Amino acid sequence: MAKRYITAEDLYQFQVPSGTTISPDGKNIILSLQRVEKKSEKKYSNLWLVPVEGGQPRQFTFGDQSDHHPVWSPDGSQIAFLSNRQNKDKPPVLYLIPFHGGEARPLTQLEGEIGEILWSPNGKKILCTVRKIDKEVLQRQKDPALKDLSTPARHYDRLFYKLDGYGYLPHERWHLWVVDAATGKATQLTDHPVWDENFPDWSPDGKWIAFISNRSDDPDSNPDLDDIFLMPANGGEARRLQTPPGNKFSLRFSPDGKWLAYYGQEGIGKGFKNIGLWVIPTDESHPAKNLTESYDLNVSAWTINDIGGAVTNPPLWSPDSQTLYFPVTLHGSSILMKIGRDGGGLETILGEGGVFHTHSLDRAGSRIAGLWGTFQDPAQVMLLDLSSGSQRVLTRFNRDLLDKVDLGEIEEVWFKGPDHNDLQGWILKPPQFDPQKKYPSIMEIHGGPLTQYGKLFMHEFYYLAAQGFVVYFCNPRGGRGYGEQHAAAIHGNWGDRDYADLMAWADFIAQKPYIDTTRMGVTGGSYGGYMTVWIIGHTQRFRAAVTQRCVSNFISMWGSSDFNWVFQRELNDKPPFEALDYYWQRSPIAHIGNAKTPTLVIHNEMDLRCPIEQGEQVYVALKRLGVDTEMVRFPEEFHGLSRGGRTDRRILRLNHIARWFKKYLLDEQQSH
Repeated sequence: MAKRYITAEDLYQFQVPSGTTISPDGKNIILSLQRVEKKSEKKYSNLWLVPVEGGQPRQFTFGDQSDHHPVWSPDGSQIAFLSNRQNKDKPPVLYLIPFHGGEARPLTQLEGEIGEILWSPNGKKILCTVRKIDKEVLQRQKDPALKDLSTPARHYDRLFYKLDGYGYLPHERWHLWVVDAATGKATQLTDHPVWDENFPDWSPDGKWIAFISNRSDDPDSNPDLDDIFLMPANGGEARRLQTPPGNKFSLRFSPDGKWLAYYGQEGIGKGFKNIGLWVIPTDESHPAKNLTESYDLNVSAWTINDIGGAVTNPPLWSPDSQTLYFPVTLHGSSILMKIGRDGGGLETILGEGGVFHTHSLDRAGSRIAGLWGTFQDPAQVMLLDLSSGSQRVLTRFNRDLLDKVDLGEIEEVWFKGPDHNDLQGWILKPPQFDPQKKYPSIMEIHGGPLTQYGKLFMHEFYYLAAQGFVVYFCNPRGGRGYGEQHAAAIHGNWGDRDYADLMAWADFIAQKPYIDTTRMGVTGGSYGGYMTVWIIGHTQRFRAAVTQRCVSNFISMWGSSDFNWVFQRELNDKPPFEALDYYWQRSPIAHIGNAKTPTLVIHNEMDLRCPIEQGEQVYVALKRLGVDTEMVRFPEEFHGLSRGGRTDRRILRLNHIARWFKKYLLDEQQSH
């Protein structure tokens, strides 16, 4: 049977797995599987079980709700998870469900949001991070006369008061709570009006809780001053461990309780530095050590895609506390590596070829489960047997859809940048590609910039290829996966080496015999939107452009983004009132007067990362210049519409992009 081409509407059919966790005995994997109900545009998720030793995956919870974040009890008899099944209008609450059968029951009714959940080693308690609902909000919710009225005012005295994807932040902070697994009684362990506690973990003997907290006088002004603390499991005074300043996350005790491992960067305001895997002895007999520093590796699984997302789980300790397993972004892949606690014996467990993420380890230390995505498949559950080295894919999510579509073919290439630097890119050719023909093309530019495009399914790329375009994408300097020097190359200087790399990439593509150099387009979102607007202000080589959720004016973005003042770290760490000319020259809007390229401006009205005024400036400027332009605005959507927005809006967005490029890149071809 002939295969069809992928469509924008296929977004309704994708199921998205997340939260894969292997059982302590290594025989089953629990996960959450999300689906979209087209009629209501709502997203629901249920828990699924995947047997490791044979048998088909089966649905474990049912109903139109969101069940997620499953965590096995230490003996494997119960699964804790979060669900909104009781009240869709309130934050999800903590539930328990027996593994061998029985109904899920709500364990506690905390009036707040629950973040992380971790069983105590003896299975009698559950440690949670909780952010309570503000008192005034609770009062309105409980007053029948007020609960349906919108918020009368928001009053803040802190720097960071909003977050893209969330909205306006409450005044409450994230704190540690312990819940009795039998009675549901909840006890708050930490409380402070300014400090958050995150990434907690139990010591193996259950006597201590470690966590990460920024306890500087003003964490919003000093976001890199994270510290590690040890606190008695029943609460009380916390002891700070001496670690180098820098961002820290994903803390985990070793099985012998003598060490803590975590991910982190060293330094203040140096986001380009590699994320390292660190260890520190709990007795502080030795200083904290970055195990991966000498290898020039970035510890992360994050690779850009638009079906689900690559999640960086905490490091995994071997049972003997001698070895750690962790993900690394490398050359468009997310690989799994292991290293000795002393920093020696670095080995690759799962190499290049895809993106492995959301990993977990069984109690025996013999099996690792995670999600495995490739160019051809968003994510399947994969099992790695550490003793035999075997790798097995255990699921077939979305295969009924993907086996019926022709995605085209992707070619990986390496090419030289303008400074003789090595660069990696990929060329996606349309289905039924004919090398004798001349094709219009679209360059896609990733956001970030501190991330990577890679070997992971991008529905958007396949959809545009199905419309008849060659789609090409690369990782210019400024991103991840190629060492710290590559990432640091544009620090304080966006629009310089990255622009040169992208033009070298366009030159490389233009030399292909199947490329029509008169019909080349360019698009990108966020930082990719920045580069798109920068490009149309510096060259007329592209026939059409689509800029999405862009950065266009660093001056007006300072303080108005949810990143607040921190964006100045990309601009030599000075505020605009101390470096106005520099901010202006690095802003694409400063060069918009040179633009002649027909450009579609797409932006989301609730974008708190790159506020919509960034796109509005570009649209109005192009209109006044007489350049062909249109603006498409998506109500209610945050910055991440293309990945997690309402599905009908995601489809409209794709259709507008395709429409614009067809208008300027295909119509002439059809008239020839």
